[in-house]
Amino acid sequence: MDFSISPRTEDFRARIARFVEDDVLPLEEDRSNYDPHENIRLDVLETVREKARSQGLWCLQLKPETGGQGLDKVGMAVCYEEMNRSIFGPVVFNSAAPDDGNMMVLEKTATPGQKERWLQPVVDGRVRSAFVMTEPHPGGGSDPSMMLTTAKRTGDRYIVRGRKWFITGAEESQHFILMARTSDDPRKGLTAFMFDRDTPGWRIDRRIPIMGPEEHGGHCELVFEDMEIPAADMLLNEGDGLKLTQMRLGPARLTHCMRWLGLSKRCVEIATTYARERFAFGERLSDRESIKMMLGDLAMQIEVGRLLVMKAAWELDRGSFARKEVSMAKVHVANLLHKAADTAIQINGARGYSKDTVLEWIYRYARQARLVDGADEVHKMVLERHLEQENRDFWRWQSGE
Repeated sequence: MDFSISPRTEDFRARIARFVEDDVLPLEEDRSNYDPHENIRLDVLETVREKARSQGLWCLQLKPETGGQGLDKVGMAVCYEEMNRSIFGPVVFNSAAPDDGNMMVLEKTATPGQKERWLQPVVDGRVRSAFVMTEPHPGGGSDPSMMLTTAKRTGDRYIVRGRKWFITGAEESQHFILMARTSDDPRKGLTAFMFDRDTPGWRIDRRIPIMGPEEHGGHCELVFEDMEIPAADMLLNEGDGLKLTQMRLGPARLTHCMRWLGLSKRCVEIATTYARERFAFGERLSDRESIKMMLGDLAMQIEVGRLLVMKAAWELDRGSFARKEVSMAKVHVANLLHKAADTAIQINGARGYSKDTVLEWIYRYARQARLVDGADEVHKMVLERHLEQENRDFWRWQSGE
């Protein structure tokens, strides 16, 4: 097992680290750079994005012919972790959810004409996109077989009716990937479509208030009332929606973990700096055994998370779906992020609970990590299913050829 990274990946990592240090972290310090939903203001973002693009740090995850740098999943793990040292980092490099996952799945599944129409504007940073799947009860959430939104074919068009919610980025998105039911077949009943914001027959019912800071465009509830989508805007074939969903969500779950590791490390960084500077009862905080144990445990758990992420990335690069590896990484890193923010706030005391640092921002953001792209309990059920099927082979090593 070789854990070394290529010189090219290390070059990208080092340049991203410098860019974040010099051009992104300073933006966090000035509250005027935040929008009303506590993300980076769009006009500020466009300026720093242009600088990232000029330095060749744009869309590293995509193929060169698409406009990226062709990093594999292992390389992405290295670079995404570095990007998210800042809460603003991923979106600066056009590597933030949901655009990140949408671009990667469109690169794999869209026809040349569809790529030009739907993918390239997102790659160029001219528009944003959303993935429209989750529905309110009794519709589909973690179980897509429960999906109630329908797309009925009429000639060369599909008529869409239904309701979706918690659609990330919808308020700022121009391009949408929609999952809808086209038949009752348990495996081939779902189909994926593209539609444009300006398409008539749908609306945003509300932007759902949440406890944490929000991605650009928030989390919205969408209503479809006889929206027409041309059959030409179908992705893959009718009935391939579940296949496309699996292609998108597995890597997307892992890229979340890559970014969350960066935020976890940032929490340790803030806590360590403060512990070294703060004295109480005649003793530096960093010299106290309790603080040493808290930080040491976090350091270990972050490294465990990195190894899980790297194993899953390696499996994806080999062509595997890496379902159990991604599930293990997702559960561990989501819980780690919450623990890292909580521990760092505890060490910083009232300062950590205030807005003088980004810790409270990360803490509120972190709670969603155990829910998005599958709750902890769903992923643990996935792991138990693999265990039941594989028995002792659940832990087998891959042998070389």
